[in-house]
Amino acid sequence: MSKDFFSLEKPTFSFEIFPPKGEGNLKTVYDTVDALASLSPDLISVTYGAGGSSRENTAVIASDIQTKYNVPALAHLTCISSTKEEMDEILKELKEKGVENILAMRGDVTDTAKVGDFKHANELVSYIKANYDFRVFAACYPEKHTEAYSMAEDLRYLKQKVDAGADALITQLFFDNEVFYNFMDKVRGVGIDVPVIAGIMPITAASQLERMVSMCGASIPKEIQQFVKAYGHNSMAMKEAGIAYATKQIIDLLANGVDGIHIYTMNKPEVAKRIVENLRGILYALKVKRA
Repeated sequence: MSKDFFSLEKPTFSFEIFPPKGEGNLKTVYDTVDALASLSPDLISVTYGAGGSSRENTAVIASDIQTKYNVPALAHLTCISSTKEEMDEILKELKEKGVENILAMRGDVTDTAKVGDFKHANELVSYIKANYDFRVFAACYPEKHTEAYSMAEDLRYLKQKVDAGADALITQLFFDNEVFYNFMDKVRGVGIDVPVIAGIMPITAASQLERMVSMCGASIPKEIQQFVKAYGHNSMAMKEAGIAYATKQIIDLLANGVDGIHIYTMNKPEVAKRIVENLRGILYALKVKRA
């Protein structure tokens, strides 16, 4: 049985991986899990895939992370277009496989999405808490959700998720720590007191940055713009610059008392390993147990 994430000393340190769609090759994913588990993370989250395309893989991998590696797993779950019956089927499957933590999300709205019983993430959080005993995480957006009219509106929706029972929050990726600190002031100001875990994505390729920004609208600090311009054509230099920037970003967050760090690994364990090696002395000094 894996340890309980919520009993761990802060700050926590965790990773995200994503399974292949459909019948994709799982070996590469388990190679990633092997590498990440060796870094003694406090949690490994497993994404759900667009439209639930990797649903079965998510449940199996999350279960294996807990039973084979003794690391708490966090299974992503989207609810848009789902009926309660469909959601019960998924939740029972996760429960049977021993998964204890769920990241409850709405999911992407598409033109072909059918009408279901859940329209927003807070409805899924509420349903899970009313009918099951999972610990529930929810997403939050330091620069607001791209569909929200304003930060104030987005904070109202976030408060609804927490009031519905969300036990912790994980942020969308961000590159400017001041954005995160300003967001935290607003979050605490509206009465949200659950742990907020900072989501960090190391940028190791110029194309990766462009793709992520187009998807989530994160602002790009001048420092990143400069090293992308200088090293974007050189894959090795770009990778080193991205690792260095992510390391610096995490050091600053830890120094300012962040509840936890969640690294979006993009299934690149060698990047996560380099960052952990850079931070090992600090993590030890903070009395966070790392192998």
